[in-house]
Amino acid sequence: MKELKDNQHCYVCGKDNPAGLQAVFEIDKSSRTITGRFTPRREHEGWEGIVHGGIMASLLDEAMVKLAAHLGIPAVSAEITVKFKAPAAPGEELVVSGRIVKEASRLIEAEATIAKGLIVLAEARGKLLKI
Repeated sequence: MKELKDNQHCYVCGKDNPAGLQAVFEIDKSSRTITGRFTPRREHEGWEGIVHGGIMASLLDEAMVKLAAHLGIPAVSAEITVKFKAPAAPGEELVVSGRIVKEASRLIEAEATIAKGLIVLAEARGKLLKI
């Protein structure tokens, strides 16, 4: 498999992708966690007034994979399971957080959540394949 290179065009966090979400994340290496913030706009809707589930799933996926990469473990998503608990609305700031749950020789297990205040809107568990 080829080396993973960040060209700043990632759909979720790429600063040089004008069509992307440009979500901003911070990594805490000591606790092996990630936190991001994103405020969806109307163009991120599925149904009127509800952020598209694919946008939510992308944010969750990004949190897990980006955390692994910033911890020095280049990986790609192998599997992700998302549970949607409540809808998100455009204009509301969302907080995305993630952590590594388990690390084996080839796979990493991670989890991530999206919350608005104290309310969890979506959560995911993922398996990442080390590159």
